[in-house]
Amino acid sequence: MEKIPNKGPALIVYYHAAIPIDYYYFLANVIIQKGRTCHSVADHFIFKIPGFKLLLEVFSVIHGPQEECVRALKNGDLLGISPGGVREALFSDETYPLLWGKRRGFAQVAIDSQVPVIPMFTQNVREGFRSLGTLRLFRWLYERFRFPFAPVYGGFPVKFRTFLGDPIPYDPDLNAAELAERVQQAVQSLIDEHQKIPGSILRALLERFHTKHKEH
Repeated sequence: MEKIPNKGPALIVYYHAAIPIDYYYFLANVIIQKGRTCHSVADHFIFKIPGFKLLLEVFSVIHGPQEECVRALKNGDLLGISPGGVREALFSDETYPLLWGKRRGFAQVAIDSQVPVIPMFTQNVREGFRSLGTLRLFRWLYERFRFPFAPVYGGFPVKFRTFLGDPIPYDPDLNAAELAERVQQAVQSLIDEHQKIPGSILRALLERFHTKHKEH
């Protein structure tokens, strides 16, 4: 948590699990340890769920227009975003591929706000909950209709460890594409360092009983 500034803005960029329970814990830790609120960017469909509007407002969730993100950061707030979003949540798997495509909006937000970017990854987060999105039918439904439905199973009491990388400082010489690539490499480095591939539910369960990190 020492990577998170005690005051001032920063953009936290994280790998999106099938259910991002690690990110919820992270938000709680920011409040408890830093006394700060972290705004979050969520997919548009979340805002269409009946009864969710008030909950989203309480947790400072925004639906992500770049102008609104820049405004939050220029106000001195923290902001969390996952470039992989729903696609990564549903269609990544226990080999932990980053499914960011050519998304660069988050990088442009960091450039326009002139803030550092902090990469984040949680070990074993795919072993806590698994998605059946790799089945062809669910991928087809999403790509054809943007229907974000794929069954998720799990709730396994595996050992999670969240790692924050070194902040990537604002660099006026970097454009959005270059910064996006650098951030993706930083998140990938956290995965390479801390996650044994492919992920194993049994191994992740056993890690609750010892503190051994990834074996190289």
